This record gives sequence, structure tokens and C-alpha cells, in this order.
Amino acid sequence: MANNKPVPPRPAPRLYLATPVVDDPAELAASLASALAAADVAAVLLRLRPVDQRTMITRAKALAPVIQAGGAAALLDGQTLDGHVELVARSGADGAHLTGIAAMEDALPSLKPERIIGVGGLATRHDSMAAGESGADYVLFGERDAKGQRPSIEAIAERLQWWAELFEPPCIGFAESREEAGEFVAAGADFVLVGDFIWADPRGPAAALSEVEQTMQQTFAQSCGKVTAGQE
Repeated sequence: MANNKPVPPRPAPRLYLATPVVDDPAELAASLASALAAADVAAVLLRLRPVDQRTMITRAKALAPVIQAGGAAALLDGQTLDGHVELVARSGADGAHLTGIAAMEDALPSLKPERIIGVGGLATRHDSMAAGESGADYVLFGERDAKGQRPSIEAIAERLQWWAELFEPPCIGFAESREEAGEFVAAGADFVLVGDFIWADPRGPAAALSEVEQTMQQTFAQSCGKVTAGQE
């Protein structure tokens, strides 16, 4: 018998916020709390300055409760971890974001099933599919590589659209501007990762994050066929 069950509507995309590289968690904590209060943020990527493990754990422990109290998951960046995935549990974080299939596969036994594991640095469609099949909780497209290069906006949007149409795990677009965030939502991103441009905004991160969220909501409404009044 044919299954005619309707496809559920696509959930509204959400924000994923990357911190600046953290040296002083006390300095960041207040602005991070206000940013999380200003917008619906699903997760925060903690980028800690690589130092000794004890110091990094202390810094993560200072910020993870602030993030979690704001209703978001706290993830540690793979560059911070440098292979030491045990820091995730020891710091009270909710998971890790890793770069490349090899790093992800090495971390899987330590992190799953209790914690989130996301992966970026996926240069090919094959790598992206391998990450999804291996158990990644999300895949990220559009971040810069070790040389500071990234694909064109069109290429990132194309990869997001391809993934969103075919695969179950969420896909995330790394946006370096409010306009890019809108483009990636239109392409089908489940989440949009934003970072440096949010913290560099002279109005402060809360205002910048709120504005990006508004752009994402408007784009999502339009892409779902809900045209606002006065627009044709």
C-alpha cells in the first residue's frame, strides 16, 4: 500500500554562534549572556586559545554554564581540543565540532551517544556522506580552510541545497555576513553558524545577532511561500 503521509513542514532554521578566541572568559561571559538573550541560539561553539589542558578546562567551565543557562548547547572547537576529546566531558560541554572525517572517527567512541559531534572541513560530497553515515549530528559547509580559503557563496549554497534535499542529519552554513545567512537559509540550511562579524559589530553582539535572526526568519517565511504583506 502506498504511503501518502504528507511530508512534515521544514522547521525554522536556527542560529549557531561561534565565540571569539577566548583568553579571558570573564570578559566574554556578560556579552555572551546578553547575545543569547537577544536571539534564539541553538548552540555556541567555544573557541579557546590553546594553552595547557587545565587552563582550557577552567575557561570552558566558566562559559559552558552561561551558554546552557541561555538555552543553548556548548560545543568545543576541534582546534581547541587538538585531539584531546576527553576535555569535552571534563569541562561540562555538550559536544565537539571537529574538522575532517579522521578527527571525527577518532572522537566518536569518546563522545557518542552522550554528546553532540559535528563535523566540518568536508571538501567533497563523498566526505559529507561519509560523515553522515558515520554518525555526525550535523555537517558544516562554508568555513575557511587552514589557508584561509573558502568556496564561493554559490558553491556553499549548492552544497547546502543538495544535502537538505537528500539527507536526514542537519546541515549548517557558515555565514560571514547577514546577507550570507539569508542566502544559506534560502538554500535549505537547518542552522547558520555566525562568528567574527557578530562580535565586531559596533552596536554589540546582541544587536547584530538579533538582526541576523530577523533576516533568517524573513527569508525562511518567503522560501516557504509565506509572502509578507506588500510584497509580490
